[in-house]
Parts: sequence; structure tokens; C-alpha cells
Amino acid sequence: MGIKNKIHEGHLYYLTLTVVDWIDVFTRPVYRHIIIDSLKFCQEKKGLELYAWVLMSNHLHLIASAKEGFHLSDILRDFKKFTSRSIVAAIQQENESRKEWMLHRFQFQSNVQSKVTNHKFWQDGNEAKEIHSNEFLQQKLDYIHMNPVRAEMVREPEHYLYSSALDYAGGKGLLKIVLAD
Repeated sequence: MGIKNKIHEGHLYYLTLTVVDWIDVFTRPVYRHIIIDSLKFCQEKKGLELYAWVLMSNHLHLIASAKEGFHLSDILRDFKKFTSRSIVAAIQQENESRKEWMLHRFQFQSNVQSKVTNHKFWQDGNEAKEIHSNEFLQQKLDYIHMNPVRAEMVREPEHYLYSSALDYAGGKGLLKIVLAD
């Protein structure tokens, strides 16, 4: 991650994690559940605090911070490393119709990066944007929760399962959320 998107401790961030080549991996439940389970683990064991999230077909948006004593950049690094390996392994094991094509794309991207071996799943960086005002926070909350609506996947944000919109509508979603005031 470059200086432009440097993560400082003690701040809240809007983050975007994108699959290489914008490959639509998260169209299958097995791959989505790897992300959900990994986010839960990071919340329980690594100090991740989630304020909002949405998992789309080829990217993940988060509004997040790290609890005191933890570093958000470390959490994201470990999350991306683990999910990369887990999803590639799942693709190899599943009866995936796009298996050869996806693995070829991930392998091709690893050949471009000298530090990556075998497969590169996530694009570099996290597009980290520090939340600097309540207005910016509200803008990003709306953007995250309306993403599935704009993609015509649901009519109402809270109807999308892989999002924190239900939490903000008064329900209980898949992940623990710290509601932003």
C-alpha cells in the first residue's frame, strides 16, 4: 500500500478489497462464506471492528477500524492472505464450472508479481480512505448499503444478506456491527 492510502492507527476507514481482474468469484455461497467466516475470525481474534460492510460479486467494501493494541493494516494483510489461499483451494476442490479459467487468471497475475507465488487473488492495496467527518461517513454508509440495490440484486438494502444494511434497519445481520452514530 502506498503513502496515498496509508492506514494510521486509531482512525476509521472506508476500504475496498477487489478481486484481480474484477473476477466474479463471490457468486457462489461457498466462497462468500469463506469471507464471512474470515471476517468473524478477525473480529474475534485480531481486533477488527466493523461499522459497515457489503460483499459484492467481485469486491468487498468495509468501514472498519482496529481495537486498541491491534493494527488495521496487519488485520487486512492477514485477512487477504488467508482468504486468498482458502478461496483458491475451494475453487480447486469445488465442482466449479469456471475453475480452469479462474485459476489461470489468478496464476497469470502471480507471474506478473515477483513476490507472489502460485496464485494472486486480491488486487494490491485496500483503497483506504480515512473517515474524516460525519458527512463522509454517512456518504460511505449509503454507498455501501445501496451497492446491491444499484446492481439490481434487491429492491431494499436490508434485503441483501451479505451486508450490514439489515443491522442499520434494526435487524441482526451475519456479522457483529458497531453502529455508526
